[in-house]
Amino acid sequence: MSLYGLKQAPRAWYDELFKALVSLGFRSSQADSSLFIKSDGGALVLVLVYVDDILVTGNCNTACRSLISLLSAKFPVKDLGPLHYFLGLEVHRSSKGIFLSQTKYACDLLKKTDFIGASPCSTPLGSYKLDNSGDILADATFYRSTVGALQYLTWTRPDLSYAVNLVCQHLHQPRSNHLGAVKRILRYLKGTLDMGVWFTKGSLNLHAFTDADWAGCPIDRRSTSGWCIYLGHNLISWSAKKQPTVSRSSTEAEYRGIAMTAAELIYLSKLFKDIGFQLSSVPLLWCDNQSAIHLASNPVFSARTKHVEVDYHFTRELVQHGFLQIRFVSSANQLADIFTKPLSTARHVFLRDKLTVCSPPFSLREAIGST
Repeated sequence: MSLYGLKQAPRAWYDELFKALVSLGFRSSQADSSLFIKSDGGALVLVLVYVDDILVTGNCNTACRSLISLLSAKFPVKDLGPLHYFLGLEVHRSSKGIFLSQTKYACDLLKKTDFIGASPCSTPLGSYKLDNSGDILADATFYRSTVGALQYLTWTRPDLSYAVNLVCQHLHQPRSNHLGAVKRILRYLKGTLDMGVWFTKGSLNLHAFTDADWAGCPIDRRSTSGWCIYLGHNLISWSAKKQPTVSRSSTEAEYRGIAMTAAELIYLSKLFKDIGFQLSSVPLLWCDNQSAIHLASNPVFSARTKHVEVDYHFTRELVQHGFLQIRFVSSANQLADIFTKPLSTARHVFLRDKLTVCSPPFSLREAIGST
């Protein structure tokens, strides 16, 4: 079967792989159809599929090697050994933990855009709001291709999420000031090439931070929601996204952000349950808006918030049934701030460090020697 060239080929390949894995005792995750799970006694094996690229992991090396041998008998499989590079993601392991980055991808992007020799800057965005004051670009090819490439970098660079999301909003008709914002992101990338996300062993509980920049867009006055989710002290999920409708108050904007974050927390909880992972406590959500927090538990507010009724009932039911806790955090300690607005250099660096976005905490020579 040829995997490339036909629209239906990827689906046909997935069906064949699905049947093979099911015949070997695997089941598909209800939360993620690309994840397959097999638990046999104390041995847990996880298979993550992206078209014809497959990751195999688990707590038993013998079971993982046995699976690779069985798949090799059914398909032409090439075992690349321990994970080092996957779809542009670089994986470095040591006794201290795991470091994920996209340094090679970022370098290639800077070379392609001719910014490899540019002067670095300290933040990905300036302090100004990005509006439509510039001239429309005669040729938007460079802008669109660069922004598209930057999107993939946000897989290991949460500090770029808000800036990239902002320039993505102008793909249909980019202007000169939008291009200037893209060039600033590239300059910031030049100075932070080796940065990535750092994972270490820690407590097994989910907690999240959510924030919203009410009416922050000068063009349509829509708000931007941002959130980040931790497993213990490890950052595992994050987002910066413009809200689809205009909010009439900061409470409404914050509450919509809470609902979006709560949905992601529930998804992750289901994913962990699928692989037999028990959380040590109820997921905890931190928000810096007292009115939004009270709205989640106080039914008296419902008459004044009918326009956010769906988000209201969704979040309130999670709180009532004990699936979610929402607590207050001061704005100074609000980690999701970096996903909603441009920040000063000091604030940006402070939050970036808190998100565990950093340079490798160990030498790559040490990482290679320990794998």
